[in-house]
Amino acid sequence: QVRLVESGGRFVQSGGSLRLSCAASGRTFSTSTVGWFRQAPGKEREFVACISSSGGDTWYEDSMRGRFTISRDNAKNTVDLQMNSLKSEDTAVYYCAARNGWIIGHITPMNFAYWGQGTQVTVSS
Repeated sequence: QVRLVESGGRFVQSGGSLRLSCAASGRTFSTSTVGWFRQAPGKEREFVACISSSGGDTWYEDSMRGRFTISRDNAKNTVDLQMNSLKSEDTAVYYCAARNGWIIGHITPMNFAYWGQGTQVTVSS
């Protein structure tokens, strides 16, 4: 089992940058694919990005590619999400999630088994 705790969410001006971090514990973290999702008010939770257990492979939602970068440090048991050129529509609660095995394509929350509690990101317009 993997336990996940997100941090780094805060208020930021449009056009700014923010780095979210997901701290994990559990024996299987180093072998888990880790992803970031987000959920805006009144909307469904949507996929942002994921990274393979080794960190060698990444996959992004098309609209996030180029602005967001996911990375991991297995020595520290952390997965980060660097977000640049933030827009008001990026306002959401951001969640870290983990699963066994790599995945690409159309990714939904159902594809991930373990979840953190989320961290709020608010981008001013």
